[in-house]
Amino acid sequence: MFKFLIDESSGRKLFLFLLDKGFDVKFVGDIIPRASDLDVLELAEKEKRILITNDKDFGELIFRLGRPSSGVILLRLKRDFSYKRQSYVSYIIDNLSGKIINNFIVVTEGKIRIRKYK
Repeated sequence: MFKFLIDESSGRKLFLFLLDKGFDVKFVGDIIPRASDLDVLELAEKEKRILITNDKDFGELIFRLGRPSSGVILLRLKRDFSYKRQSYVSYIIDNLSGKIINNFIVVTEGKIRIRKYK
């Protein structure tokens, strides 16, 4: 089963949603509030967690600066509501589970892009 780290930008509601579904999940705001992106990425990698975020700066850390990661789901929704975050993350877990680890997944309305980086 996957382990997730929910960035503060993605919100506590997504954390509670995944927790309710039985996932091993942590919320950055509970562990290291207002942490830098690098600290968040390092925590996710140390604990081998998939990072779920709305912050596109993680792409730069991984692709441009070569920082290691166990996987990232980047939610780039124009109409960003908690129920939409939950729906897209559920879809990815249910339908793309074999592509979550070691990939950078970008979610926009109507499109999911998967980019491998390891």
